[in-house]
Amino acid sequence: MWGPGPEFGPPGHFFTKSVHGPGDVGFGRRRRMRRGDVRAAILLLLGEEPRNGYQVMQELEQRSEGAWRPSPGSVYPALQLLADEGLIRGESREGGTVYELTETGRAHLDEHRERFGEPWQQANEGVPDDVRELMHLAMQVGVATRQVTHAGSEEQRKAAAELLTDTRRKLYGILAED
Repeated sequence: MWGPGPEFGPPGHFFTKSVHGPGDVGFGRRRRMRRGDVRAAILLLLGEEPRNGYQVMQELEQRSEGAWRPSPGSVYPALQLLADEGLIRGESREGGTVYELTETGRAHLDEHRERFGEPWQQANEGVPDDVRELMHLAMQVGVATRQVTHAGSEEQRKAAAELLTDTRRKLYGILAED
């Protein structure tokens, strides 16, 4: 979670005015979605194609442009509950469980699709374009970092670690300029 406390706005607000003064803006906490939103989002994503829990979390973060990153503590219990209700089924594949809609789940989704809307868009509402762009860039850096981690030599990984350490210091330096 971002932001130390209530001075960053009410729960659920990703972006609010900061405590520095009028016109200053800063990051608040990531948007906290309602439990029903997680369920609806899972059903909508599984309506497109089967996915595992990690893929669901990644897709929601990507579609919300970083504004909503559901935790395993919200996604996996929702998957289990949907399975218990007979709306989805899980199948063990390649060391994980891949979930897909059942016929009952598909009918439920069709019946409620309009009401569900696009929960990932709700997470993005009210987030200024520059914040959205910054989060998108941070996600791209994360992807590049994973590629260096998996495909880079020891020397390349060391250089990447130094670059990220320096970048982190510079980012905090920007905040310290106030």
